[in-house]
Parts: sequence; C-alpha cells; structure tokens
Amino acid sequence: MYSDRDALVSIIVPIYNVERYLDQCLDSIEAQTYKNLEIICINDGSTDNSLSIIEKHAAADPRYRVIDKENGGYGVGCNLGISEATGTWISIVEPDDWLDPHMYEDMLAFAGTFEERLDVIKTPWWNYEDWPAPKKPKCRVCKLRRRIKTSKRPFTLEEHTLLIEIHPGIWSALYRKGFLDEHRIRFPEYPGAGWADNPFLVNTLCQAKAIVYLDKPYYFYRADLPKSTLNHASDVAIARPFDRWIDMTELMKDLGVKDPGIWRSHYLRGFNYIDGARYDDGEDNPIVVAKEREAFQHMEPEYVLNNPLLNKTRKRRYLEAMGMDATNIPMNGRWAHFVHETLETLRIEGPGIFLKRAWFLVHGARKHPKNA
Repeated sequence: MYSDRDALVSIIVPIYNVERYLDQCLDSIEAQTYKNLEIICINDGSTDNSLSIIEKHAAADPRYRVIDKENGGYGVGCNLGISEATGTWISIVEPDDWLDPHMYEDMLAFAGTFEERLDVIKTPWWNYEDWPAPKKPKCRVCKLRRRIKTSKRPFTLEEHTLLIEIHPGIWSALYRKGFLDEHRIRFPEYPGAGWADNPFLVNTLCQAKAIVYLDKPYYFYRADLPKSTLNHASDVAIARPFDRWIDMTELMKDLGVKDPGIWRSHYLRGFNYIDGARYDDGEDNPIVVAKEREAFQHMEPEYVLNNPLLNKTRKRRYLEAMGMDATNIPMNGRWAHFVHETLETLRIEGPGIFLKRAWFLVHGARKHPKNA
C-alpha cells in the first residue's frame, strides 16, 4: 500500500510568544499513541519564555528538532518546517492548540485501508470557545462533522466543496510531503500571522487528486474570543479578510479551477468574510467599503447570481455595488438549498439546539438589525 501505517510524521509547530499554552500543546504531541514522529519546533523570534519551554521538552524527547530564528511570520516558519521535514506526512499544529492522543494513530490506520496513494487525510475538529474563564469554556464540533461521511474511496474537492466553505482548518489534516513538493505548495510569506493558512487551504485541496475524510474530531482549536476581532487597530488588519479572499481567487484562477461548485463555495466564503469585516469594523468604514467593492470586482457575475448558497440580500448588495440592475434577482435553487440546510442542521444538532438557534436568529436579529 502507498499509505504506510508506520510512516514518519513530521509535525511542524510555528511558535511566537505562546508561553501560556505551549506546554499543553507539546504535551499533547508527546502523548500521541503513534510514536514515529518528528517534532519540528520553529521559534519565530519569541520574546517571552517560549524558547526555554521548547528546549525543556527537547531535552527530554529526542524526536524534537528545534529551529530558533529571527521573526519572519507564520508562513516563513511553516515553509522552513516543510523544507526541513523528512517525514512521509506533514502535520501543522498551532502552538496554542492541542491534540487528542489517538489523532495520528487513527488517521494513519485509516489511510492504510486504501490502496491508492493519498495526498490529504482530513478530519473535523473541536472549536474550544470562551477559554479564558475556567468555568465557562466549551467545545463545539466544527461544521464538517456529520456533513461529510467517512470515505470509502478517495475523492477530489469537486465532490465535497464544504471543505473550503468554512474556517480554513488546515491543521486537522495530514499532507503527503511528496504531494506538497511535487506541486511546489508552500505558504505565502505574509508579515506576522497574516492568514497565510487561507491560500494554503485552496492550494492543497484544489490540487489534491486523492483526499480521504475520517469523520472524527481530534484537534482542539482555540477559537477567537467573542468581540476580540472588533475595531482592528490598523488599516492592514481591516483589509486582511478581503485581501486574503482575493489572493485565494487569483490562486484558483492560476490553478485553472473550472468547477462551478468550487467557485460557488469560494464565493460564499468571500461573502462571509465581507460580512465579518462589516461587523468587526463597521459597514461604513471607508476601508471596508473600498475593499468590499474591490472583492466584488474579482467576482464573476454568474457565480454570484446563479449561486443558491447566496441569499437575495447579498446578491442585491453585489449588483448595486457593481452598478447592475437589481430589480429581478435570480434565486433559482435557493429554496431547495435552504430546506436541505435546515434538515441537515436539525439532523446534526437535534431539535433542542435547532430551536434555540432559530429563536436567537429571530430575536437576536431584532436586537441587532444592522447585523441581521
């Protein structure tokens, strides 16, 4: 079989000033039941005690490789880790997150059931929310869970475009090192964190010829805290969601992506980013207004107007911004999509959570009409 159950996994941990959470992250890697690991810690110029924490773990475990470098950003660190990796598989782990101890054992055992050479092994993840309050934190499974069935055969992105609709959870996956090298896939080297995971997501999934999905969450992602993204301090931060969506769009064009379903899902993500920016920094913010129009200029009308994933309000906003007629907005397939999504949500969440969410959408919208 191509997918060796005993293959070396290179775990890349890009680290910058995370002393508060780093022990938990590294402890969870060391606790993996799968032992054939190479743990590459990239200390990206941390000014806190992160480096000493890494060195403490490395002194007790020979599987560590520690690279201490000047600050260059998340993408630079990940790329250095990929270049230095000697494993068959690449895993990216963010240093404030942690792993279920059976993550790699289960993923590789699952991959070993396929005869084909795989490019990506994907799983859902846990969103760890409200984590600063010790009595309040909770885990919610991401929106992939139970929406995609555990694979019986490898697939390509066209079959499950949901993989690019939601958060770019690149870390709940394994990537074959040979696949990344063959297609010269690396992270964009933006300053700081820079949302470099967004282009990496589409670059890998759009080019992968053999993806498999195991519908069990293992990765614990420390989600953004409520209101933590409001009122960004710099123009660059305000513009970032728009810029990254545009970067992904241009990358997908360069890759020659033709599938309408992939483009429709990508456009839904773009509108989600736009609405998030409008909420965070104000729909009248001049940078938000200018960047929204710039994003719209990168959209093909057919993938907006003939997109059942988009509601009428979003389509109207696009048409008006582009100076196009908004009197007869096509909504073909929207009702069928709405019914399907409603039934899926009811099936996955159960009637209690479903009704609670519906109540919030109605009453919350009345309290916050601008964000409805």
